[in-house]
Amino acid sequence: MDFGDILSQWDEQQRDAKKQVKKQPQVSHKKANAPTKEEKEAARQGYTYEEQMKRDAQVSINPMELWLRRYGTVDKDKAADEYYEQSKMENREYLRTMRPEARIDLHGLTREEAWSRLAAFVTECKGRGLRKILIVHGKGNHSSGSDPVLGPMVKTFIEQDKRLGTSGHPDRAMGGSGATWVIIKK
Repeated sequence: MDFGDILSQWDEQQRDAKKQVKKQPQVSHKKANAPTKEEKEAARQGYTYEEQMKRDAQVSINPMELWLRRYGTVDKDKAADEYYEQSKMENREYLRTMRPEARIDLHGLTREEAWSRLAAFVTECKGRGLRKILIVHGKGNHSSGSDPVLGPMVKTFIEQDKRLGTSGHPDRAMGGSGATWVIIKK
């Protein structure tokens, strides 16, 4: 008996098992004319549900109260503040002048190490809902050879990662050309 015979025998057993199991029709266990929750409440208070509906129809309610119950209220100040914050975040100049919310320093890493750490950092920042990050990569003064390594790698990473948007170099106090700020897209 080879493996194919075992599989065909197993398939036959499965088909036989399915034939033996008959599906029972779904049955509701609720009584046919069982009273609803409202009808039970009305009966407990000593009158029928129809009488309660008539009483409710006769009760007069302030039209303003009825409108508020139906449509609710809107906090216009809160809505205006949310709109202002949203429009501010869409403004490019505001995002450029905004301080970075997180930073990563890539000094002393190889190109591959920096790439993987940068990918993990961007994923974490996106998950936390941050909008602007700062990547410190250095100017390449201590690179072996004449060309800097991390600066061009960071530029390539930003261009290839679809989660990242506008980027630029901060002022000299925050790193100048040895750092890059990036806006994370929503």
